[in-house]
Amino acid sequence: MTDKTHDEALNIRKLMREAEAVSDEAMVACARLKQAMILARLRSDTEVDTGQRALMRLIHAEQQALSLSTNLLRVHDELSKVAREKMGSDGSLDTPIEAHAIATDIRASVAS
Repeated sequence: MTDKTHDEALNIRKLMREAEAVSDEAMVACARLKQAMILARLRSDTEVDTGQRALMRLIHAEQQALSLSTNLLRVHDELSKVAREKMGSDGSLDTPIEAHAIATDIRASVAS
């Protein structure tokens, strides 16, 4: 492998990790927001259904963030396959990803 190819692979690995971290940060931010919204409702004299539509929309956004994370794992898995195929199996750029983490059938993924 040439130095240029190795440098490009290292850059892709860095950017992949950044994308995965941003995805995780989005999920954490959504979880914190949901917690704050629910606690605000509990701690105030508001009706039990106050903010329910906003919570439903936030949960939908969380599901989309999780889908983004899963798809990024799939990208990562594909890139690892390319690295093994094109650059050999020295292991320095390879990231093993468990099949259940990128499963399309959630029931099968959760059951394992």
